[in-house]
Amino acid sequence: MDFSYSDEQQMLQDSVQKFVHRHYSFDMRRDILASDKGFSTEYWQLFAELGWLTVPFKAEDDGFGGLAVDLMVLMEEFGKAMVVEPFVPTTVLGGGLISELGSAQQRSEWLPQIMAGSLQLACATAEPDSRYNLASVGSSAVLQGDNWIVNGHKILVLNGPDADQLLVSVRTSGAVRDADGISVLMIDANSPGIHRKNYTNMDGHRAAEVKFANVGVPNDRVLGAIGKALPALEQVTDRAIVAVCAEAVGALDSLLNKTVEYSKTRKQFGTAIGTFQALQHRMADMFIECQLARSIVMMAAMRLDSDVPATDKMRAVSAAKSRVGKAIRKVGQEAVQMHGGIGITDELDVGHLFKRVTAIETLFGNSDHHTARFARLA
Repeated sequence: MDFSYSDEQQMLQDSVQKFVHRHYSFDMRRDILASDKGFSTEYWQLFAELGWLTVPFKAEDDGFGGLAVDLMVLMEEFGKAMVVEPFVPTTVLGGGLISELGSAQQRSEWLPQIMAGSLQLACATAEPDSRYNLASVGSSAVLQGDNWIVNGHKILVLNGPDADQLLVSVRTSGAVRDADGISVLMIDANSPGIHRKNYTNMDGHRAAEVKFANVGVPNDRVLGAIGKALPALEQVTDRAIVAVCAEAVGALDSLLNKTVEYSKTRKQFGTAIGTFQALQHRMADMFIECQLARSIVMMAAMRLDSDVPATDKMRAVSAAKSRVGKAIRKVGQEAVQMHGGIGITDELDVGHLFKRVTAIETLFGNSDHHTARFARLA
């Protein structure tokens, strides 16, 4: 089987590598995180000009192609530099739901705005009691005339503080954990009745807790068939899982490389610690974990791009998330330990990389959750 990138994928990888090398240093990232928005609007527009915001979208929607492998190429390079711009919440999650569920008119109206960098999105699917279960939806929407009246509570809404529109999973019929009866509404983030409590996660990325109190939403803001949104939610979330797993692979590579370089310069008893056999073995184990993580993420991306049954795709994604989670703990903890005390200081990028991959380990389901999901789908 040929695992080499196509010419287009190689060009995409090269363009991202050049950008992060020239413009996304660790100090620049710290300045961006300290800004009002927590990401660079200038860089976001540059992403649009370079065509990166088109990567998750299909050719029929004027996108780059919509392949998961393309997305993996991009996200792995983003991970190496810890890019904080809201690519996953806006393009992969939000744009993905519009692409999968939206009518031709909705896609033609909103997708070009996303790809042009003029529309920020956030997906509100998690609830206080849902625990990674997309079918656990207690937030309700009741049709009154031509409007849906939405009430509910969503947590961990990535890019929630800066989103122009919220894509919200709501229950239009059935019990709280029923698979049927779930719909997706696109709601103006500044609508009356919406209260956003914004906060910064440990990795520097910003999110929000969002409450809806009798929020009126026009009927034309429903995406797809009423009560039938769960399969699309699962499909788009699985694609986002592969994206953040690829980001983690890039970040783990950076942690490994920085640890190896540090071991060549840090001296103990007059000798570089990289010459100590015990540390060499530990760094070799880190290398193996990085390669295993990259391989299984590639497998999951290729499976998503194939014609295999949906259950096989879900199993591949869960296998990748579970295995990457193990690599995150091994590589991240070893990198911090071998750097010693400076490994957790704010002035060194190793600690920030460790925080980011630790956040990814729990995002969209931790290793234990996906191990159980993999077994359940067998």
